[in-house]
Amino acid sequence: MNQIDLKGRRAVITGGARGIGLAIAERLVASGAAVALWDRDLAAANAAATALGATGKAMAVAVDQTEDGEVADATARTVAGLGGIDILVNNAGITGGNQKVWEYSVEEWRQVIDVNLVGPFLCCRNVVPEMLNAGYGRIVNIASVAGLDGNPNASHYSASKAGVISLTKSLGKELAATGIRVNAVAPAAVETDIFKQMSQQHIDFMLSKIPMARFGRVEEIAAMVAWLASEDCSFSTGAVFDITGGRATY
Repeated sequence: MNQIDLKGRRAVITGGARGIGLAIAERLVASGAAVALWDRDLAAANAAATALGATGKAMAVAVDQTEDGEVADATARTVAGLGGIDILVNNAGITGGNQKVWEYSVEEWRQVIDVNLVGPFLCCRNVVPEMLNAGYGRIVNIASVAGLDGNPNASHYSASKAGVISLTKSLGKELAATGIRVNAVAPAAVETDIFKQMSQQHIDFMLSKIPMARFGRVEEIAAMVAWLASEDCSFSTGAVFDITGGRATY
């Protein structure tokens, strides 16, 4: 594993209790960072933080990122626990089910938008002032190739991730003259528990689109995020980094 220096940095990873979020937390801790795992599942976050605590500093924070008050409270608790926030990784998300646009219920469509797009907005809204006060920050948003291509039978997910990409570009420009950098990664499908929300037909469709003929690994996403969260990422902001196994054609 290549070494990235994050010594002394304090990171928030939303959805950090499992899957891609946990892999990112493991990589950041291995690079010297202290981490706060923000997750709705406090029991899972506590278990993950305990395991990470054996090799570094980790804390678990219960938060529903769709509720501004809870995000504000989580921000304050994290600042108190870690002494500040240098890195924000907006990873938490859901896929929702797979249907045609006209078949989705309004409630399901809105739920995916709330978690995947409103959530990162609220996290940025609360954490960016802390970074501005410190004069430094790195924000990494987990988007998706679906936000670029638009996957059929996943309009809510595709639209939410397209929104994350535009949020990244707008916020990156707004903060370009500061010490804060804002970037996104756009993976193809990565096999995690989130697959349980999808139909097998949709999973097969996603695999068929990847020239490498395999799904991404959580460790591969974590490696890219770790660099984007470092001081070495100094002249990239408002950018979207491809990690699709050759799928992307843009």
